[in-house]
Amino acid sequence: MSEHEAILKVDKLCSGYGRSQVLFGIDLACPNKGSIALLGRNGSGKSTFLKTLVGELKSTKGSISFDGAEVQGEATEKRVRRGIGYVPQENAVFASLSVRENLALGAAVKRSDSDIDMVLDFFPKLGARLKFQAGTLSGGERKMLAIGRALLGKPKLLLLDEPTEGVWIGVIEEIADRLTLLAKDMALIIVEQHVELALRVCGHAYVMDRGTIALSGTASEVRDNPKLVRFLAP
Repeated sequence: MSEHEAILKVDKLCSGYGRSQVLFGIDLACPNKGSIALLGRNGSGKSTFLKTLVGELKSTKGSISFDGAEVQGEATEKRVRRGIGYVPQENAVFASLSVRENLALGAAVKRSDSDIDMVLDFFPKLGARLKFQAGTLSGGERKMLAIGRALLGKPKLLLLDEPTEGVWIGVIEEIADRLTLLAKDMALIIVEQHVELALRVCGHAYVMDRGTIALSGTASEVRDNPKLVRFLAP
């Protein structure tokens, strides 16, 4: 990947929680358009990496270059306004608010009220649930709502932490199809436990192990690497 093709470049990134270091010198590049899968067993540092990218955790070493600017040290709000969207693994929607109210909050980031209809076209299931509290939605509907709300911020890069966790199999395929469509027009980094699905949706993959990048390459290269099973085993 050449310099001008990468919207995100991470170099020697280190991060963690207090005195507990979790990430050790992560190098990663993400193209302007397309999706990257971030794989690895639980505790390998995947969620910590996403939180560090969006600024929820402070990095201790290394650099994060996004859209040509160094963003390490910037507040989360500023990174979001630059175009980094984030859908966390848990508590991604406001359960006591309606679907419409959740979307309105997302639209307020870029004053994009008119784009709510676009989200409803993209995720038709939400259109029938606009007046319902988000907490009453199914797991799949909550994931769709969280992704849709993030899209209303018009991100250039969307970080998704376990977008199919707790989702019924039929809805998993629907979400996977939508992510494939999104990747044609923007950049995605997807943390996902469904390895086959992730490698089908994403063009490239990075496999983490103990806070480092253990494998990387195209999705097919990573899928065919005999070391993959070892790095994913519990």
